[in-house]
Amino acid sequence: MVTGKETNTVYFSERLLSDERFTKTCNAINELLEKHSIKYGFLKATKDIWCRDYMPIQIEKGKFVQFRYEPSYLKDELELQSGPKEVCKANNINPILSKINLDGGNVVNWSDRAIISDRVFDENPEYSNKNKLIAEIEKLLEVEIIVIPQIKSDMTGHADGMVRFVDRNTVLGNDREQEFKYWKNGINKILKEKGIDYIDIPFLEHKEKKYPYHAIGCYVNYLEVQDLIVLPIFETEKNKDQEVYDRFRQIFPDRKIETINYNEIGLHGGLLNCTTWTIKD
Repeated sequence: MVTGKETNTVYFSERLLSDERFTKTCNAINELLEKHSIKYGFLKATKDIWCRDYMPIQIEKGKFVQFRYEPSYLKDELELQSGPKEVCKANNINPILSKINLDGGNVVNWSDRAIISDRVFDENPEYSNKNKLIAEIEKLLEVEIIVIPQIKSDMTGHADGMVRFVDRNTVLGNDREQEFKYWKNGINKILKEKGIDYIDIPFLEHKEKKYPYHAIGCYVNYLEVQDLIVLPIFETEKNKDQEVYDRFRQIFPDRKIETINYNEIGLHGGLLNCTTWTIKD
């Protein structure tokens, strides 16, 4: 699979620019990309801004796999459910199609392995044999699949809000001591089995009465393209922005690290990885 550092183009939903709630933030992220000479564009025929989830997954240059996009958390809001086939057709993309129900935000990958959360089993109840489901995904994506526990309180259950690859045998993720005990124990067991090191990244416990499913405080949902990492910061009371920024400078000494306040979008449940589709063009 194509790793984040190998990608060179960023796409957003057109709605990120046209919706006046997000236009300011959209312009700000585009300015950062222009600063670093990163190509970007906007996807047609989308119904919401979370393009990572309904766009295909890139295996290699020119080769994509499109999973079914029917997330349970949108079953009562079908007007927000983008149709992958329609979006791909409108944007001249011809992917391999799969009937497996899997959001792109639940796939975090390195070149030969990918992490997904066990939400994939909930979304595909027709597969009574979990091993068969994972084997089919492995064949499609041409990688080893590593399944981790979902955070049960997270509406989406996506992996990209929990962990990201640093290299093949290292991931960074939400500070395990801040997480639920069941998740900490579950992830530690898998890390040991797979020989993967884990770097704990603090996250911010932030309450928003009007937005119970907001994503403010989740630093691991960043944008990675070429040698650039754009890190969300939150500038709230008791934030950990500087601490996390310094940590990323240590983890990625050879990368350019930029920051952006993405709260305008974070209030609605996602951050930088969620609103971008990055590919090797």
